[in-house]
Amino acid sequence: QVQLVESGGGLVQAGGSLRLSCAASIRTPSNYAMGWFRQAPGKEREFVASISRGIITYYADSVKGRFTISRDNAKNTVYLRMNDLKPEDTAVYYCAARSILRSQWDYWGQGTQVTVST
Repeated sequence: QVQLVESGGGLVQAGGSLRLSCAASIRTPSNYAMGWFRQAPGKEREFVASISRGIITYYADSVKGRFTISRDNAKNTVYLRMNDLKPEDTAVYYCAARSILRSQWDYWGQGTQVTVST
């Protein structure tokens, strides 16, 4: 069983920064890719960023150059550093995990709210 808990969300002014954390209960962290998704009110959930078992990362075009995903397997934690935040970044952010044996994102956290004001 995999359990994910997000933290670090809050209210920030446009142009500011936040760092989200995801504490993961995973027996073998090296067997999972980790990712971040977000969902704004009235919109569908969208991909934000992911990181492989190693150092390979992927980013949505909307956040490339502003957001950075990283992981610390010793702490069983994945991070999302968000810089130069914009009002359109306002959403509930979800942490997700995917086993290397599967092609789907099977495990999800409960989400943390990020609100960017002008």
